[in-house]
This record gives sequence, structure tokens and C-alpha cells, in this order.
Amino acid sequence: MSALAQVDWRTALVAAVCAVLVAVAGGVATRTDGWYQRLRVPAWKPPDWAFGPVWTTIFAMTACSGVLAWTADPAGRPLIATVFAVNGVLNIAWSVLFFRFRRPDWALIEVAMLWLSILVLMLAVGRTSLTAALLNIPYLAWVGVASCLNLRIVQLNPRRSLA
Repeated sequence: MSALAQVDWRTALVAAVCAVLVAVAGGVATRTDGWYQRLRVPAWKPPDWAFGPVWTTIFAMTACSGVLAWTADPAGRPLIATVFAVNGVLNIAWSVLFFRFRRPDWALIEVAMLWLSILVLMLAVGRTSLTAALLNIPYLAWVGVASCLNLRIVQLNPRRSLA
């Protein structure tokens, strides 16, 4: 029987709701107001409209990853829940630090923790499902790009001009 056929759809619903909650919290924390518009950014920054579709895809793939791991490893569920919860908090925290606190420098430190939490997440789910681990590669890559973008924004915008 395939892993998909074994999925408990209540589990899938919970994973989807959790992904939506993290996405909404991050979205609420994100403000592209005048402060953001005044930031100097590198020419290679993706257009603002691209972030929504990319994050939607990443959240969907990450939720599927969680469902596959949860289904495949009942004994590992406490670990799976913990790594996903920590990752969700770190995901939201980046938006709060960058957009609400207007501290790209603090967000740069935090995004390193977010990136590492994705690696830990991949290792945790990969113990029982290679597919679950691989589903998070786009997330890891996107946060890697975001880390480089965050670094460049810090470099292009001296602290005195960030407030």
C-alpha cells in the first residue's frame, strides 16, 4: 500500500491548518510600508509578487512532509511535532524581526537559526521517509536565498537608516 493510501485525512487537515496558521501569522507580521519601500535592495531580489506563490508552495510541501512522517513513524511523533513547532515559530519570528521591529540585522541572525531548523526538520522526517525529507529542499533553498538577500539588505542599509 502506498504512503498516500495510508494517510489519515484528519492528520492531513491538522497539518494544513498548522501550515495556514504559520503562513497567516507571517503574513500579518509582514508590512511592505514606506520603511520597506525605502530600503536599498540588490537588483537580484525577487519581485514582491513572487513571495506569496513561493511561500504557498513551500507551506504545502512542508505540510505534506509532516503528514508523511507522522503517518510513517507513530513512535517519532513527539519529535516530529517538536521540530515542526520550532520551525514554525522561527518562520514567524523572522517576519516579526524584519518587518515589525524593522531590524534586518536581528533577522539575519534569526534566519540562520531558521535555516538550521529546516535541516533538523529534514533529518527528523528523513529517518522514516526520504520523500518527506526531500519535500523540504525548496524550503531550505528559498530560506538560503532569503538569507543572502537579508545579508545584502543589512550591508546596503547602515543601521542608522533602518529606523
